[in-house]
Amino acid sequence: MPRTGNASSEMAEPGGHAKVVIAGSGPAGLTAAIYAARARSGYDLEPIVLAGSAPGGQLTITSDVENYPGFPDGVQGPELMDLFRKQAERFGTRVLDVDVDRVDLSVRPFRLWAGGKRYTADSVIVATGASALWLGLENETRLRGRG
Repeated sequence: MPRTGNASSEMAEPGGHAKVVIAGSGPAGLTAAIYAARARSGYDLEPIVLAGSAPGGQLTITSDVENYPGFPDGVQGPELMDLFRKQAERFGTRVLDVDVDRVDLSVRPFRLWAGGKRYTADSVIVATGASALWLGLENETRLRGRG
């Protein structure tokens, strides 16, 4: 996530404040959202997930997920990530399909810019995951998502 921006991003329309903002919507980000949304610490954390333009992480390009508990016959990656998202939303998580353009962790509340809006947060969880590095091999596309 870049830390640079221009003057117009400083003046971005407010997107809201949350006790917890999560950057990333793969398994780690959505699991963090579920736990934050269900926190019983005396107040509702009401997390916001800035999911990115390709929500769901790498599992959305994985066909058969055979090693996740609770699915003895396996599950399709996109289906699993859809279930994660629905569960997070059921507990009050706001999931926004926007890319994080910039963050400023030097002041409190923390500031994040995404989708042309500025968000503030008491805490930020960075769960941006990883991206596969493709080699350009002949069978790479055919075998993609197959483990």
